[in-house]
Amino acid sequence: MADGEPNKSKRILVLLRVLVVVGGVIAVVVWLSREGRWAELKAIFARMDMWVFVCVFAVFCFSQFMVGLRWWLLLRTQGIFIGLWAAVRLYLLGWFYNNVMPGSVGGDLIRLWYVTKHTEKKFEAGLSVLVDRAIGLLSTLMIASFFYVVFLRSEKIAFAGRGDSAGLLSRYWWLIVAAASVVFGGLLTNSRGRALLARLGSRVRTGGAKAFRKLLNAGRLYGRSPLVICATFALTVVLQITTITGFWFLGRNLGIEASITYYYVFFTLVWVLGAVPVSIGGAVVVEGMLVWLFVNYAAVAETDAMALALCQRFVWLLGSLPGAMIHLIGAHLPKDFSS
Repeated sequence: MADGEPNKSKRILVLLRVLVVVGGVIAVVVWLSREGRWAELKAIFARMDMWVFVCVFAVFCFSQFMVGLRWWLLLRTQGIFIGLWAAVRLYLLGWFYNNVMPGSVGGDLIRLWYVTKHTEKKFEAGLSVLVDRAIGLLSTLMIASFFYVVFLRSEKIAFAGRGDSAGLLSRYWWLIVAAASVVFGGLLTNSRGRALLARLGSRVRTGGAKAFRKLLNAGRLYGRSPLVICATFALTVVLQITTITGFWFLGRNLGIEASITYYYVFFTLVWVLGAVPVSIGGAVVVEGMLVWLFVNYAAVAETDAMALALCQRFVWLLGSLPGAMIHLIGAHLPKDFSS
């Protein structure tokens, strides 16, 4: 029974992620079917220069290769010597799992599992995946914060100043707090509720302690190679800015006149949001938030913003095809790690 509970929970989570995507796709189809939006979207894609899309896709693919190089460098600092192409293949395989596969096994776990089959330094290999993900996340947040503070803060992009759903949230936050308090109080008055809260608290404490230990160990190991960390961080910032700039060119080609600074803030924010496993590869959630941000804060037409969001998803899906091929032909197996 104890072994069955985790598997049941995983199946439920996978089902919920699939339902989020299916429900979101249905909602988008219904939305597009009204007020002539299908025709507008078709016209937008008809005027798009495919060579611009191809160039954006090429930039994205190059960035994916360089991120694989980043992880390869992090592995080498810990004395884990696998081939560059092997590291790139494993990264592409992980990207495929993150964006396409509905299972509960993420791309980081895939990378971790396969690389530990090659080396005796399993602890260091695991930390390399953690540090690689942390570098990507921190650089994304840094780009968003920098461009918001330096360029967009003066334009008063603030939730409280809007008359939309975000403004309502800022005004009626106390209702959310009150509802949460009622739910929490109800759980406390029930024996099963108290047991559930106790289990949740125990998991949070255990998970927090593990995460803290991993951070300490990562700092201890990678603190010996500060130049490599700085170089990989700078590389990540350049790659992300280059990729977003490509999407800005694509947006201009679609007829979107918004400043490039909006792209640097909005794209990075939705990338962070997409890392939360509420759907498959952040599908629907990323697109919905990107459209909402551009419509409400950059004065972009809804259909134009949707076209841009769909283009990003198309690029991501096409970029997942190499990982799918690697998975099918087994090029990620340990026997191939020497090259």
